[in-house]
Amino acid sequence: MELKRTQETLEVFKMYVLNQSRSILSRKGKNVTSKLFQSLNGTVKEMKNSIFVEFEMEDYAYYQDRGVKGAKSSYPEIGKYGTLAKFGKGTGTKGGLTRGINKWVRARRFQFRDKKTGRFMSYDSTAFLITRSVYNKGIKPSLFFTKPFERAFEKLPDALIEQFGLDVEDFLAYTLKEDRLR
Repeated sequence: MELKRTQETLEVFKMYVLNQSRSILSRKGKNVTSKLFQSLNGTVKEMKNSIFVEFEMEDYAYYQDRGVKGAKSSYPEIGKYGTLAKFGKGTGTKGGLTRGINKWVRARRFQFRDKKTGRFMSYDSTAFLITRSVYNKGIKPSLFFTKPFERAFEKLPDALIEQFGLDVEDFLAYTLKEDRLR
């Protein structure tokens, strides 16, 4: 039995989630290198006894979407959506956060000013201050993927049931027609 209409409905679901996720990434300024933006991908797969939607993205997308708890404090939104990530466990790569922030600061050509002299700080000093703040406070959840997925998923069951029903009707009509021809 071919599930053309069901597959089309899931394709629409997949494209909505991906387009909205990319839009939110751009709108929230989380598209510096476009690596995450370009990595967002989805596939609708039909197997012998099942059909499913699979989403793929960079590993760090989870941290951007759900946030990370800080070592000392955290954003309230993290409690609502939950995250498994927390700074201060000692399980991450040594210096990984510092290197990542340093790359981010240089890519955006972002530098703080020294309060006393008014001169720009070096990229390394700026990166250190941001790294310390991020480590202590955490990363605020952007929900760039979670929100579009939840919105689309709310509407999916009704559309899926309707389209699956039409696919079954087509299958039964075809089967009954084949029986009459014999």
